[in-house]
Amino acid sequence: VQLQASGGGLVQPGGSLRLACEASGFPSDYYVGGWFRQAPGKEREFVSAFNRGDMNPFYGDSVKGRFTASRDNAKNTIYLQMNSLRPEDTAVYYCAADRQIIRSSYSRPDAYDYWGQGTLVTVSS
Repeated sequence: VQLQASGGGLVQPGGSLRLACEASGFPSDYYVGGWFRQAPGKEREFVSAFNRGDMNPFYGDSVKGRFTASRDNAKNTIYLQMNSLRPEDTAVYYCAADRQIIRSSYSRPDAYDYWGQGTLVTVSS
């Protein structure tokens, strides 16, 4: 299984970015796709996750109302649309995936076996 994240970059406060993570190697598209981020000197923080059948993605409190997760099952790709970005959103963003995770464990990094390489998002004027 491989996850390839892309879409990071430099954006001004209030701006938007869309991250993408292409998954390959899963025998089907039934897997939980998640996003985490890690700022320098801080622990990895949960951003978003959802399963193929979830109607409502699960979000971390710090991004609710600003970030939107989605997935294209035909392309085996999950996305993270980030709007109203703030300097405190600056971090390396990682996508993660696993076949089976109960919803109450979506926010736990140790629940995921597969991780992408990370993409840096910098929010600065």
